[in-house]
Amino acid sequence: MSAPKQFREYLWLINTIKKAHRITFAELSDKWAESDFGGGVSLSRTTFNRHRDAVLDMFDIIIECDRINGYEYYIANQEVLKENTVQNWLLTTLSVSNSLTESLSIQNRILLENIPSGGAVLQTVIKAMKDGFMISAEYRRYGVAEPKKFLMSPYCVKLFRQRWYALCRHRNGFFGVFSLDRFLRVELSEQRFEIDPDFNAAEYFSECFGIVSEVNAPAIPIIVRAFDSERYFLRDLPIHHTQREIATTDDYSDFEIVMRPTFDFSAHILSRGIMLKVIEPQWLADEIRDMHREAAEMYCEKS
Repeated sequence: MSAPKQFREYLWLINTIKKAHRITFAELSDKWAESDFGGGVSLSRTTFNRHRDAVLDMFDIIIECDRINGYEYYIANQEVLKENTVQNWLLTTLSVSNSLTESLSIQNRILLENIPSGGAVLQTVIKAMKDGFMISAEYRRYGVAEPKKFLMSPYCVKLFRQRWYALCRHRNGFFGVFSLDRFLRVELSEQRFEIDPDFNAAEYFSECFGIVSEVNAPAIPIIVRAFDSERYFLRDLPIHHTQREIATTDDYSDFEIVMRPTFDFSAHILSRGIMLKVIEPQWLADEIRDMHREAAEMYCEKS
């Protein structure tokens, strides 16, 4: 059996159990027979147990059997399949990859977005994180002619808006966020580091819109008004994990989020034009209004 076919079978098993929530082996076997993998042949216990072990080894997903309530199979550690987990991202990526592999005959009708961050840089940073080595790097920020050299400890990586970023700790103890596509050189150094045992990557960014942390800016309640169809987009793709809908009318819906009012958040609101409006706090609404005004004045100027 080819490796790609095995991956597809593992994904099928995970997704089938995930969708059903709980399922007996007989039901699972019938679904297998109806799928392209079974081709009318039922799923054997041997194949199921082998795939179940592989799913645990590869994805750290535990498939358990409830022997008290009807011998139903379920995913015991559902928390690993939450929206922002590595396992969920891997499953989604592999599922899409399989679909694309099987659709090469219509590849000119499948349009993708480029992620500029180099895979080699990401691999080096992740290896440094796993093995506990500091990285030696040359980094060029936008608008700066000469690159700077850094020796720093990579704490975590984050994907945001088609770009990979690394949160690194400098030797002076301060954190910095670096876009991986701006690295000119990244190497493992010979110096080791130990991550702060109290550090939690999800918590570090939990109050942020994206990758701008601004630790000195406290999280505050922000009310955003979404007009017309924008409200539906926000319901499907929340601005922030704290988002909740607090009011709705025929023309708009109000959403409350609790987060740091960072520049990248203001830029996002600005990018939505007349579809989004900050209602509270007033100072933030005034700030974004001024940004809109300055943008409009640019179009009034003669080139």
